[in-house]
Amino acid sequence: MRLRITFTKTEEMRYTGHLDLHRTWERIFRRAGLPIAYSQGFHPQPRINLACALPLGFTSQAEIADIWLEETLRLEQVSQALVQVLPPGLTLVNVSSVEMSAPSLQTQVNASEYIVTLLDPVEKLDERVEEVVNAASLPRERRGKTYDLRLLIEELVRISNDELGRACLKMRLLAQEGATGRPEEVLNALDIVPEAARVHRTRLYFQTQ
Repeated sequence: MRLRITFTKTEEMRYTGHLDLHRTWERIFRRAGLPIAYSQGFHPQPRINLACALPLGFTSQAEIADIWLEETLRLEQVSQALVQVLPPGLTLVNVSSVEMSAPSLQTQVNASEYIVTLLDPVEKLDERVEEVVNAASLPRERRGKTYDLRLLIEELVRISNDELGRACLKMRLLAQEGATGRPEEVLNALDIVPEAARVHRTRLYFQTQ
């Protein structure tokens, strides 16, 4: 049975990395008494497939994972068992089943949406946003390969300030083969130090959407 789990990752788990999140879900299923499936071979690994790695320090309301079970169970049974053992920082949003032959989640993600809260006042923020949006190109280099960051920015807009009056931005960044838009790179293009912002993922977009 292949489960598709939608969950949130909040402040308590903000500094839990991608690999540790894998291990966390394995422990959750063990504690819940659910028969998680493992790969074959000399070093069996739990069959857990996260849609898109969330960088360290980010929070999210839209994380998705596919997790395989050794047997078929009722979705209500799975949900109830998971809710009872989830650690602080993870919240279950939805549990559904998908076809065993469905494509890998990572191959289907084509964009991510973020809300970025700026912790400090930024001078001429609207002008900086307009400059990035109107740029013909934003050449960048990552791991020895060059790419155009501008082509990965599908949306960058100023939105209403948060309840503390801090400026907020909405970003929708594309994920393409060999290049994925990252909020911290957009912040650098805006001449804003990434450490002076909080990033929250609000949605993942898939090829079928």
